[in-house]
Amino acid sequence: MLGSASEADDAVQEAWLRLARVDHDTLRNTRAWLTTVVARVCLDMLRSRAARREVALDAPLLSGSPDPEQQALMADSVGLALLVVLDTLTPAERLAFVLHDMFAVPFAEIGSILGRSTPAAKMLASRARRRLRHAQAPEPDVIRQRKVVEAFLAASRKGDFAALLDLLAPDVTARADAPATPAGVPVRLSGADAVAQQALAFAHRARHAHVGLLNGEMAILVTHQGRLAIALTFTIRDEHIATIDIVADPQRLGTNHGAVTH
Repeated sequence: MLGSASEADDAVQEAWLRLARVDHDTLRNTRAWLTTVVARVCLDMLRSRAARREVALDAPLLSGSPDPEQQALMADSVGLALLVVLDTLTPAERLAFVLHDMFAVPFAEIGSILGRSTPAAKMLASRARRRLRHAQAPEPDVIRQRKVVEAFLAASRKGDFAALLDLLAPDVTARADAPATPAGVPVRLSGADAVAQQALAFAHRARHAHVGLLNGEMAILVTHQGRLAIALTFTIRDEHIATIDIVADPQRLGTNHGAVTH
């Protein structure tokens, strides 16, 4: 639904917190109640993400009989490709498609979650299928980029200095505009050690970040109160991060990246 393990954890935690505040004797079906709550939490999270971004890419052709290792890599790529394509759907389309087609949730229940009629929920899922059917698959470069950026975000969250060094090119540079720094002055760092140390300082914000497409490129996006607050964009060379640009200037974010939709 969200394409992010950490965001999924946040959604489940929020659902459990809400469950703890409810009189269980008033719940006729706890499982259905939790499904509704988790779905609505996910819907809110999807709506708080950056504005929809389109990706126009060529579909790769796979041939031959891959060995088990290749099959595992292919399966992983298909999963990442699906996440990229799902990002082209609206939050309501995505929720209707995932709940019905992947979890067999009835359209009547989906309509209740979305505050729409059953026919409207069916239409959302149908529209999602149509868009997914005609969407072009992302090329391998985009899939590899996403894996590198996701690994960088995961290492930042965990405070894993060694993992960060493995992901960074030795001559990596990181540039941050003034609003992105505590001192309010632009910063430029060079070298894997210095950039990895800075990434560790990003850990408290990384918890509220997710990987997404920004102007057709993989990026780490941090939102606050429904708006894009910080964007980290990357240049990746030979599956290592060569440059990182950190932008927090509201004017630049508003002009170049758009507000988060609701």
